[in-house]
Amino acid sequence: MKQRQLNIERRGHARPLLVLVLALVTGVVLWISTAGARDSRPGEPDKIWGKRGVSDGRLQKPRAAAIDEHDRIYIVDMLARIQVFDTDGNLLRKPQRTPAFEFGKPTGLSIDLEGNLLVADTHYYRVLRYSPEGELLTERTIGGTKGQGEGEFGLVTDAVVDSQGYVYVSEYGDFDRIQKFTPEGKFVKQWGGHGEEVGQFRRPQNMTIDENDNLWVVDACNHRVQVFDTEGNCLHVWGSYGSELGQLSYPYDILVTDDAVYVCEFGNHRVQKFERDPTNEFKQAPTSIGTWGQAGHGEGEFHNPWAMVRDSHGRIHVLDTNHHRVQRIYF
Repeated sequence: MKQRQLNIERRGHARPLLVLVLALVTGVVLWISTAGARDSRPGEPDKIWGKRGVSDGRLQKPRAAAIDEHDRIYIVDMLARIQVFDTDGNLLRKPQRTPAFEFGKPTGLSIDLEGNLLVADTHYYRVLRYSPEGELLTERTIGGTKGQGEGEFGLVTDAVVDSQGYVYVSEYGDFDRIQKFTPEGKFVKQWGGHGEEVGQFRRPQNMTIDENDNLWVVDACNHRVQVFDTEGNCLHVWGSYGSELGQLSYPYDILVTDDAVYVCEFGNHRVQKFERDPTNEFKQAPTSIGTWGQAGHGEGEFHNPWAMVRDSHGRIHVLDTNHHRVQRIYF
């Protein structure tokens, strides 16, 4: 009788232990199956990829990014390499370098209406264009001469295309302006100038075009955003220097969606999301919904992020530049 009772007690103690072991094994299997691509709450990274290095697929201070309609992410780094990845960080084709890079590396990338890649070849005063297959379309290069004249450039930071194919090119240095070109590359007009007044710039670092062909510009060293129509008329200016919610510190990139504006802040080591109301957006500054990231070396922390792209699933891929990696979030 006592032996039977002892066996029952042993089995009773074994059941919780068995349940615990099964739970731990299940948890390990689940973690392994979802590691690197797990479901996360908004504002948390669900994928971090990239390592410092010079071999194919590695990154050396990535500083500009673009994404096409097939969710292919183009990244250029401090080695002047253009690499193409899928949204999980898998390299899709052999990297290629810009034609020249001894004097400096590109700082801006975007996709045109034909799926071509526009490259702001910063220190060579020009905009390069590559086909989706990676062929350099030499005859479609814009600029190449340093100067203040029409079609000449200082340090080119970005180039974007509106719904009609017109190309807008930003530059900084002695000029701090935006120039507009026809789809064929013919100069149309320019506006801007170095300064802090409305319509002037202190390093217009990046641009984006919204659904109404308005041009949004991150005016980096003025710590603000300026919005223009296609004729260069300023529609709105907002932003002030600081680290509080709604303030900016060296904004380097910007994304605009139907209901939100995302700003990548080089100085605050974060991405900030603003609420967007397209029917009433130029009457007052947008409301900050929140920020993601802070200075640091851990998961969800940044060291001077330069750029970001948004994929078809609504995930933001942030170039964590001085960590030589990409962090992906839903924010």
